[in-house]
Amino acid sequence: MTAHLNIEVIIFNQVARFCRNLLKNNSDICSTEDLKLNVITRQEHNISRKDLSDNALKVLYRLSNAGYDAYLVGGGVRDILLGQEPKDFDIATNATPEQIKKLFRNCRLIGRRFRLAHILFGRDVIEVATFRGHHKEDNEKKNISAQSDEGMLLRDNVYGTVEEDAERRDFTVNAMYYNIADYSIHDYANGIEDLKNGIIRLIGDPETRYREDPVRMLRAVRFAAKLDMTICDKTAAPIAELSPLLRDIPAARLFEESLKLLQTGNGLNTYWMLRDFNLFQQLFPVLTPFLTEEGNSPAEQMIELVLRSTDKRINSGKRVNPAFMFAAMLWYPLTAKAQEIQDDNPKFDHYESIMEASNLILDTQVRSTAIPRRLTATIRDIWQLQLRLPRRTGKRAFVLIEQQKFRAAYDFLEMRGKVEGGETKDLCDWWTEFQDAPAPHRNNMVQNLNGGRRSGGPRKRRSPYRKKKRANNDS
Repeated sequence: MTAHLNIEVIIFNQVARFCRNLLKNNSDICSTEDLKLNVITRQEHNISRKDLSDNALKVLYRLSNAGYDAYLVGGGVRDILLGQEPKDFDIATNATPEQIKKLFRNCRLIGRRFRLAHILFGRDVIEVATFRGHHKEDNEKKNISAQSDEGMLLRDNVYGTVEEDAERRDFTVNAMYYNIADYSIHDYANGIEDLKNGIIRLIGDPETRYREDPVRMLRAVRFAAKLDMTICDKTAAPIAELSPLLRDIPAARLFEESLKLLQTGNGLNTYWMLRDFNLFQQLFPVLTPFLTEEGNSPAEQMIELVLRSTDKRINSGKRVNPAFMFAAMLWYPLTAKAQEIQDDNPKFDHYESIMEASNLILDTQVRSTAIPRRLTATIRDIWQLQLRLPRRTGKRAFVLIEQQKFRAAYDFLEMRGKVEGGETKDLCDWWTEFQDAPAPHRNNMVQNLNGGRRSGGPRKRRSPYRKKKRANNDS
């Protein structure tokens, strides 16, 4: 009886949330002119100092005791209100970066477009930002604020008040400030209501905000997928058309964003949302020709397999290697390019074609998302091992299984087997059995490949000279 009631409650809540979303989704955009402070007292919210890290509290209290305003802001407030554990604790204050540095000996100032203070506690980093102001380029601010012809912010070291900072926030659910002075929440954009209703809504005119920073389009998708929310219609409307603006974003920044999108436990859902908004195609242009309406090409099947596996590992608390994900996602563009090379150059063998194609595919991808060299080296290793895995005769199988990257290569082969079937699946089954087999059985498996010969390879023939010399000695 209780189970039935719980199911009914869940269904009712889902229906109620869907209906609220329909009503809210068609409401006006959150204009910066309409921002109004709503103070939520300590008794009216669920955030406790116990929810904050000790290091975040140290920073908040030291700023406050020094006479500065100090707020926990953004994702930290949002996640605690949702009952989730925050990944980061970001702090906003009216103290300038230089003033912050004087308060903390363990402070490092970073950033060119906007100066930030990082307070270092070993590996734990608390980011502190000075309230941002409006970036109108007048005579006084022209040296600290600049925009491109397309409206993108190039330089943004403009400081302001907490009200101006709230206007500069991207989404309403990120414009809530937890005040350490009285433990209240200052909500400037009605973010608490959007949070309750599951709505991701931009503050200000969406097209203008996206042109200021095109990465906001990626953030909208990431928050919607991560928090299981809906992107407001007017926030979503310009994304597909403006998605090519991502090409102007530094490739290093897009690499970091790609990890946040695909390696935080919601990668598969995020992938489908990115595709719907034409954003995935900007991040991975080499994959665009392999995307179909049906979504069942070998490349698409591989993307789903690797992202589903990545989500499972992350949600189980296991570590993941970004190189494995990229190696799997780019495999079919690699093999297609290798075939083109071999068709154009008949003298190239399969190995040479794959090696040449790997250079071309990675060079193209790195221009969009700057995958570091340490990862591209691992990607190449995983690809190269795919060519060696079929070669198991003699001592090759015994040597190969001891390779450092063997496990990653095997896991990838297993995914290929699920996509390709046939010989690839048979090869994967052989390696699956070989890994777990005792030594005698391993030898038998290799002997069967060798046509019954010993795994050590063909027996060497004794030279006629040595044979004749031994006969003379015997006589």
